[in-house]
Amino acid sequence: MVRHMRRLAAVLAGTLAVALLSLGTAGSASAAPKPAPAGVDISGTGLSAPLRLHADKEPALVGAVIDQVNFLARTGMPTGPKAANLGPKYTVVVLAGETPKQTYDLYPKAIGGPRVFRPAKQPDGRKTSAGWFLGRLSMSETLRTAGVPLERQFDTVSGGAGGGERVLPEDTLDPAKDLDEALGDLQRLLLLNVGVMLTITVGLAGIALLIRRRTR
Repeated sequence: MVRHMRRLAAVLAGTLAVALLSLGTAGSASAAPKPAPAGVDISGTGLSAPLRLHADKEPALVGAVIDQVNFLARTGMPTGPKAANLGPKYTVVVLAGETPKQTYDLYPKAIGGPRVFRPAKQPDGRKTSAGWFLGRLSMSETLRTAGVPLERQFDTVSGGAGGGERVLPEDTLDPAKDLDEALGDLQRLLLLNVGVMLTITVGLAGIALLIRRRTR
């Protein structure tokens, strides 16, 4: 009987210990700090101080800015456009709370389309390679919406709102001008053909008259 009571007490003690351990684990899990919210810092031309956006307050803007750099491959082009063709530079730093994790240089007005440069040295110490990448056409409008002083850009050649200059000159996109030029070319071609036909006709008439005179 005494032995049975001792076994029962041991089982109860073990059950109580497991229950207390479970409560302690649950309590520590609930007390674990939440991950710091994501954010971005934007600095560059025309900004006297960096723009800081936090995902818990402006999730759409932060997501749109991060979307400009989250598609980059592991390796990029070793060289980019000439410095004179890059236009204004904006540095985007991706944050975890107040801690910088990644940094990128964005050139929304680069000739030939937006460009992104990823430095080899990153704030979080991760290993990566420096490289140049073609940016999204929406870069200029995204930065402008975030507060960067850029002119509003309504359209691009290939659709969407984005940075960079037109690949084609402005005057090549005027359909009325193209139609006028096409009609003018057609008119000149018709006049040329008429002139050639008149020349041939006069020549043939002259040859026929000469042959008639010799056969008399």
